[in-house]
Amino acid sequence: MTTDRSTVPAPVAPGLAEFEDAAAALSGLILRTPLEEARSLEEVLGVPVHLKLENLQRTGSFKIRGATYRLSRLTPEERRRGVVAASAGNHAQGVALAAEALGIPATIFMPLGVPVPKLLATRGYGADVVLEGATVETPLRLAAEFAERTGAVFIHPFDHPDVIAGQGTLGLELMEDIPDLETIVLGIGGGGLIAGVAAAAKARAAQQGRTLRVIGVQAENSAPYPESLRAGHPVEIETSPTIADGIAVARPGDLPFRMISELVDDVVTVSDDDIARALLMLLERAKQVVEPAGAVGVAAILAGKVTASGPTAAVLSGGNIDPLLLQRVVAHGLAASGRYMTLQIPLPDRPGQLARVSELLALAGANVIEVLHTRHGQGLQISEVILQLSVETRGEEHRAHVISVLEDAGFAPRVMPD
Repeated sequence: MTTDRSTVPAPVAPGLAEFEDAAAALSGLILRTPLEEARSLEEVLGVPVHLKLENLQRTGSFKIRGATYRLSRLTPEERRRGVVAASAGNHAQGVALAAEALGIPATIFMPLGVPVPKLLATRGYGADVVLEGATVETPLRLAAEFAERTGAVFIHPFDHPDVIAGQGTLGLELMEDIPDLETIVLGIGGGGLIAGVAAAAKARAAQQGRTLRVIGVQAENSAPYPESLRAGHPVEIETSPTIADGIAVARPGDLPFRMISELVDDVVTVSDDDIARALLMLLERAKQVVEPAGAVGVAAILAGKVTASGPTAAVLSGGNIDPLLLQRVVAHGLAASGRYMTLQIPLPDRPGQLARVSELLALAGANVIEVLHTRHGQGLQISEVILQLSVETRGEEHRAHVISVLEDAGFAPRVMPD
């Protein structure tokens, strides 16, 4: 489904001067987040790779940049009326903290299922939080109605020049910290971050007489940009659930789309399995806690979706992950990497079968994590039991070896979905 917005005046994209003004305005209000070399990613790409640790930013994501700059540009009258936003997480926290720092009343509408850490953080920054609706669509409608009713200024998460200018300060930092940078890889939701980073970084590169590539990454279950770019205009798609909820949008923003279509060199997609592998790699190798949406750039590199010929930066755009989700994602990432599996094995109901399976697993070098032995199961014969085992393996090759050892001994293991 497409939406005709031809009657809406086109906003003006920020230029280099606006990005520099934003950087000056944000000095002291946000963190200049560090870079870290990622040798495991260098082995994949064959070039130096740096991680931009925006997961360590205030509020745990890049959103504080755009929110703070947008609010800093409000007139005294607009500040008096207050601001309103709708978000399931990072944008809510960014607006709430920026409003607190600037002394502006803030009301944030959030869906009922918002992760508790994000809800508590948003309230902790002093915002008035209203919980309503199963998805973010209801809070968006309620926020628009609130703005109409009270005169509060609606703060869009990505489709505004000031928000894009604030996000683009990240691109200036990358260009200053990596003088020979050639490629930037980062996620795309509505498009505000990549639009700002691409515009600011490419303008700086042009000043220096060199070129720069920018690659955007979307979760394949919620990827309106590839279709929109093919169509030449923003297209609304039907999305499917994804663990990368922070970039799950159905339609590109108007201004970000225009900038991305001009400035971004490629847009690729990654699966939830790819994202889970990336989160696991970042935990184990980089010691970084990153939310799924913040890890899609790394996921694209690991999945072979990115090529580079020189120094590359992958932006870890956020670290606000619910601990319960982190637990599930780590388990999923282990399974996707061939390092964890759950097996169901039908056994004859006689002594010694469990011991025999345990012996075979020990010989194959698999570590048993959990065991369930039951006579109750659909389709079981009276003389059968089901043995369900969760085991650790050392990768796809070892996983296949473990299954082969069991099969060669006459058992019929079935790998259960994780």
